[in-house]
Amino acid sequence: METPLITLHSDTLHYMDVVLSNPHHVSIPSGVTVIIGANGSGKTTLGKIIEKGWNIRTNRISAVRDRMSIKSIEFSDIHSLAGFSVSYYQQRFEAMMNDDVPTVAALMGDRAGSARWKQLCNRLDLRDVDNKKVNYLSSGELRKLLLVNLLFELPDLLIIDNPYIGLDSASRLLLDETVGHIASQGVSVIMLLCNPADIPAFTDTVIPMHGRSIGIPQYRSGSVEELRQSVGCLFDYAVDIDSLPRPGVPQDNDFDVAFSLNGCNVRYGDREILRDVSWTVRAGECWALAGPNGSGKSTLLSLVHADNPQGYSNDIVLFDRRRGTGESIWDIKRRIGYISPEMHLYFNGLGSVLSIIAQGLNDTVGDYVMLRDSQIAKAKEWMEALHIGHLAERRFNTLSSGEQRLVLLARTFIRHPRLLILDEPLHGLDAARKRSVRAIINGLVARERITLIYVTHYLPEVPDCVTRTKTLHRISY
Repeated sequence: METPLITLHSDTLHYMDVVLSNPHHVSIPSGVTVIIGANGSGKTTLGKIIEKGWNIRTNRISAVRDRMSIKSIEFSDIHSLAGFSVSYYQQRFEAMMNDDVPTVAALMGDRAGSARWKQLCNRLDLRDVDNKKVNYLSSGELRKLLLVNLLFELPDLLIIDNPYIGLDSASRLLLDETVGHIASQGVSVIMLLCNPADIPAFTDTVIPMHGRSIGIPQYRSGSVEELRQSVGCLFDYAVDIDSLPRPGVPQDNDFDVAFSLNGCNVRYGDREILRDVSWTVRAGECWALAGPNGSGKSTLLSLVHADNPQGYSNDIVLFDRRRGTGESIWDIKRRIGYISPEMHLYFNGLGSVLSIIAQGLNDTVGDYVMLRDSQIAKAKEWMEALHIGHLAERRFNTLSSGEQRLVLLARTFIRHPRLLILDEPLHGLDAARKRSVRAIINGLVARERITLIYVTHYLPEVPDCVTRTKTLHRISY
């Protein structure tokens, strides 16, 4: 092997309160390296150590040269990049509340008008966003924006945490082409992944992680499929569907139409997000909602979930009742379980994991309602079902992205809702947990006749219970 780019000399590596074991004193070579492991194995922590953990006394790290430029990207970076924080989830859909949120062009300044910026945007198919407020970008567009911003500088080493989540199939291919292109220009890349199938064809090295311990690097000598198979043993997890918690009071559907959208339109200024969209979902039906990044899927769901004020100006029926005829937002939300790609951004700084899950029974985001013993017990049942009982007293912002997703899924499932809206619910989950969560969804739908809307860009992730598909398309200007 050539001279290592970075060498981790310490037996243990520390970042915040997390300690990683490094029994093999691992070296990171140049080129494209994948660090892979199950949720909670320590991948994100290792990425942060490589990026900025050098000056901690207990971490002995050396590099091939001084003053190496290392940049990293993760989805939560959007707030620090933009210099603002959205206070509550619905704010992104309320035009008057977003007056101070910058457009992409205003945020990026001179970069946005440069030839290199345009070249990178075109390479990742990031279209028509310069005059769009950052808060209105889809999750996939946000990830592309963050990537373009970092790639603009061409660092020595780029660390990307779960780069594929939130991207449609075409964008995944474009990302691979972009990473392969910058690697050919001398930029080394570390990708933190939790699914063997995501290991790209141009990978040079795979470093496995298990139980917060760094394994022996494996260097590619044949096909990338050999690397994928070599780490399959890291993902062994299952759930007992028969033991899933049941609602305290048996529930049944008291409606015929879960929702009906009739010729709906959503516009912000001169920008159309949805144009003449109609869709009826009846009780007990299971639908997939498909479409490329930026096609308006999240905006459509905001109409159903009563998050978007423009719902009042459209012809919408929710649970057999026309929107705006006297029902409260909470009357609607009480029947709906909802999870979205960016929802984890609104729970940082809150209470313990146990509290966050139990508060799902109270229709609140914060710790505003005193929890009853029965609610705490129900939360513990769901934590055990998802094998996250050991996280009960942890703070949400100390968890890995995959662990955060499991917490939010438990918070959603605990409601036993009549309408379950899952927008990219498997974001950040490792291969085994994806299989288990899909099994849970199938089990709940079959047992409780739940109506399901399932959004994903990756068809193999769609649960078996889904039998219908609604597809949106981007509006051309």
